[in-house]
Amino acid sequence: MLAPVPMRLWTLAVISLLFAGTTLSLAAQQSSAPQAQTPAQAQIPAPALTVDRDPVRSPDGEPAALPVVRKVGDSYVLHKDVEEVELNCSVLDGNRMVPDLNKENFQVSEDGVKQKIISFQHSDLPVSIALVVDSSGSMGRKRPSVNKSALDLIAASNPQDEAFVVNFSDAAIIDQEFTSDVNKLRQGLSFLEARGGTALYDAVVASADKLATDAKRPKQVIILITDGDDNASDYNLEQTITRVQQLSGPVIYTIGLLFGDEDMSRSEVKHARQVLERLSTETGGMAFFPRNIEQIDQIAAEVARDIRSQYTIGYHSTRPTTVPGFRRVEVTAEGKGRGKLIVRTRTGYYPVPRVAKQADAVKKK
Repeated sequence: MLAPVPMRLWTLAVISLLFAGTTLSLAAQQSSAPQAQTPAQAQIPAPALTVDRDPVRSPDGEPAALPVVRKVGDSYVLHKDVEEVELNCSVLDGNRMVPDLNKENFQVSEDGVKQKIISFQHSDLPVSIALVVDSSGSMGRKRPSVNKSALDLIAASNPQDEAFVVNFSDAAIIDQEFTSDVNKLRQGLSFLEARGGTALYDAVVASADKLATDAKRPKQVIILITDGDDNASDYNLEQTITRVQQLSGPVIYTIGLLFGDEDMSRSEVKHARQVLERLSTETGGMAFFPRNIEQIDQIAAEVARDIRSQYTIGYHSTRPTTVPGFRRVEVTAEGKGRGKLIVRTRTGYYPVPRVAKQADAVKKK
């Protein structure tokens, strides 16, 4: 016959279980709480593609076209009628911006087929900007110069621009929501906890999604500043580019602070450079690689000039939007007495099928 367990031991066991449960509950609360320095600071939610975070696929295996979401008042409205394709184009003659072209100077082709330009604009349009800045451990000593240059860029931009600040390491955190107030942006850039990895791709995707849902300006830009390669994202480079193209998304300007880093091998530096160049090239932006920290301010001024000098061109595709698949776009320009010019714009887009009715507004939760 087994000896009875003393009541004192039963009591101690129950108390231990209750204490362990309380400890786990407190730990869960602490881990789920945002590491916020102000009430406004919040973590960017994970972008909604699929559960496995791969690009949405249509039945033929091509990345499926996603609807464009726009904020109207307190609601989000799903727009699927995006028959007009809009391109933001920078035109250069060598290294100089070309400011005096007309619609007749441009030609647009889609998958090799010439398209008719139906809208043309060359003016300093206000822009919605995402300032996406690396806050991983290696960025600590570089951030004062980076922050100053980012604020100088905003000061040199259109006064009607709006911007938000994302600091990222192994997660992307919104440290300042959309604003035109430089002082608020300065405060957002000052939140720095230099630690963790570099989830660069996740930060770009989350920022592009936020621009698609919350931006007030149709013209959108991401300014990405980092000193390393991605090592912590759930997305990869191809998925990131696809997502931005599905959104008909922002122009991405990248600034790679890849100088003097003893922690990266030559092959790692080369790969980081290739990543930043692809993000910029595929979306119509520019990639910059300063040789020292002092050059960042000059680059910021150049980015501001480029954004304010772009041409906006629109056309109706000769292919119906119901035909899925990536559409490759090419824009060329010739100026009188200049010959062929350099045109930078996004390399293509995924069409969104037209529907008879605009989808119902989805109330913001």
